[in-house]
Amino acid sequence: MAQKYTLQLLAFIISTLLFSCTSKNRRLPIYGEKEIVHKEVDGQDVIDTIYKTIPNFSFLNQDSSYISNKFFDGQIYVADFFFTNCPSICPIMHRHLLEVYRRFKNNRQILFLSHSVDFKNDRPPVLKEYAKRLGVFDNRWQFVTGQKDEIYTLAEKSYVSAAQEAADAPGGYAHSGYLLLIDRKRRLRGAYDGTDSLAVKQLEEAIETLLKEK
Repeated sequence: MAQKYTLQLLAFIISTLLFSCTSKNRRLPIYGEKEIVHKEVDGQDVIDTIYKTIPNFSFLNQDSSYISNKFFDGQIYVADFFFTNCPSICPIMHRHLLEVYRRFKNNRQILFLSHSVDFKNDRPPVLKEYAKRLGVFDNRWQFVTGQKDEIYTLAEKSYVSAAQEAADAPGGYAHSGYLLLIDRKRRLRGAYDGTDSLAVKQLEEAIETLLKEK
């Protein structure tokens, strides 16, 4: 299973990078599982493609309120997985993502969603203090916690990401460092290495592209 997941993630990231390198103005690809369906429109048989979307969710945020998928309806958002005591990639990821957050500070169409993988320690007060230290003071960026199975399953099955407890990992948790771009219809449109400043610039360009998409 781990090997299969790694290969799927690698293929996904390569395709994202290739698109970013070859085009700035074309429509962003849509990733994930899809279903081809036939439907009748004005008496004609029309083929349509239905893409997998991020499922409904409800998590406790830094303000001790439950935030669901409805908060993000009709918005573009960037998702990631982290934990507040992470001694390795999280500080770099969120320092870079903070730049994106500030770049789009006047655009309420762009939101951010960070899922903690430390379901034991990252309770709302801890997340709140983390957000303040980072420099986040409004609700455009949500930091959330939930049950282990909810967070980890969502990471793997919907965000093409990884999250697990790992005694040999720095801080006791292993997770990917990718920033995941979700469109207004809750479809996955790209994954960008949050530790790479060039990849984060590509994310910003991708957001600009999505803003123009009808």
